[in-house]
Amino acid sequence: MTTDPTERVSVLTECRGALDGPFDGRSVPGGMVDDLDLRLFRSTYLPAMASADVIEEDGRPEELQLASLRMADLVGAPTVLGLLVLGLDPGAFIPGAYVQFVRYDGTGPEAPIADDQELRHNIVDLARRLDALLRGHIHTRVVEVDGFRERQQPDYPFSALREVFMNAIMHRNYETSHAPVRILWFTDRIEVTNPGGRYGQVRPDNFDRVRDDRNPSLAAAMKSLGYVNRSGRGIGRIQAALRENGNPDAEFLIDEVSWSVTLRRVT
Repeated sequence: MTTDPTERVSVLTECRGALDGPFDGRSVPGGMVDDLDLRLFRSTYLPAMASADVIEEDGRPEELQLASLRMADLVGAPTVLGLLVLGLDPGAFIPGAYVQFVRYDGTGPEAPIADDQELRHNIVDLARRLDALLRGHIHTRVVEVDGFRERQQPDYPFSALREVFMNAIMHRNYETSHAPVRILWFTDRIEVTNPGGRYGQVRPDNFDRVRDDRNPSLAAAMKSLGYVNRSGRGIGRIQAALRENGNPDAEFLIDEVSWSVTLRRVT
């Protein structure tokens, strides 16, 4: 048995975490099922989790369906997962559950701000709004391929941006940080930073081939909704999309408190 006070605190913390389980699966005190968008649950989330036949045959009340999918507990309190995916106002219970988007008309934060938005939505609505926002900010030019052939070339491949942003939302630390996922869009690059550094088995020297989920229930939900693939190939997919479009490789910076990605515009 360890006698060092620091080691004892570390062991107790790990044991407590193991008993509590991942943060995204915990019930939220003070919350109610009414804090979830049940229309969205019925129209979007439930069909993503089960076929129409299975849903039709399932005679359980909605409260039990929510509990079986970890959106709420058996006494009707929403879970962190439920609020993140379906919450009417996730930030009321999880202060860091939002995205800050800033578009600068220049290459540094001292440049004039062209667009500044805080996206405070559940993940289903957030994905829709990010889709429209990104498509509105990507510029496309016509480039000659050879001879009489031309093609459309965007500043950034949409698929790479989607992968980076969705992974930032999925892997961030919702438990102990109130900071948002930040998307800073400059004229020559995009910087994406999410709270929560390396986690579990992930290290700066293996992050591109080893995965470990800080929010496993959220990761599973986002996979079912089609936002991520959870195959451990996300970084490879990002780099491949960038190279195909003519962009430099993405640059990653991982420390103990955050994870940052820099994407540089095609030249």
